Amino acid sequence: MRLAILTGGSRGLGLALHEQLTQAGWRVLEFSRTAPHRDSVRLDLADPTQIASLVRPALARVAAELTETIEALVAISNAGVLDPIGPASRKDPAAVLANLQANFTSAILFQSVVVAQFQNLACRKVLANLSSGAALKGYAGWSLYGAAKAGLEHHIRAVAVEQASEAHPFIALNVDPGVMDTAMQALIREQAPADFPDVARFIRRQADGELRPPGDVAAAILRLLERTDLVSGQRCVAADF
Repeated sequence: MRLAILTGGSRGLGLALHEQLTQAGWRVLEFSRTAPHRDSVRLDLADPTQIASLVRPALARVAAELTETIEALVAISNAGVLDPIGPASRKDPAAVLANLQANFTSAILFQSVVVAQFQNLACRKVLANLSSGAALKGYAGWSLYGAAKAGLEHHIRAVAVEQASEAHPFIALNVDPGVMDTAMQALIREQAPADFPDVARFIRRQADGELRPPGDVAAAILRLLERTDLVSGQRCVAADF
């Protein structure tokens, strides 16, 4: 049996990943605010304490039920939010904290509890952090989103070094899905230039057909995660697969 653990599987790329994993015969455990699937657990990543109260026990239950039959494990840290968009000097402190809790703190805690729960599981295990080009380049208006994505990439690189000394290591990866036709892209195109000066370029991307369907990106990511030549700690771009 193959087990997939996924955050943010209720819409966009996460939904496409959930659908394709399920169709491919994976047993999926999904975490999101709306929890729309039979295998979902309702989780608000804006509250990092829920990782301990909801994610940890859910993983423990699955491990107790399935550990003896798991042949492969994939954990995909996908959930993320872009708001608030705009100059750092104008951001509300409460909104800053909510963004960082959802995008950074909870993502690190999620990745950490997955590794802790399944560290001794003797099978192929992949921990994938879905990142962004914003981890590598600064965009005016996206200071929080970019900071969280950059920090998570470095977290994964450090986890990869740690895992190298484990008897049953995870392959830890950063995966850049590229630009997609999702609700997040629609939100970006609605921004005023004062909040996001690059908005015209993103509108042109959509008009020029440069946004890939989430299903195509999900398929590329799943092809990537099943490759046998992955190097733990590497950064991968979905469009290359």
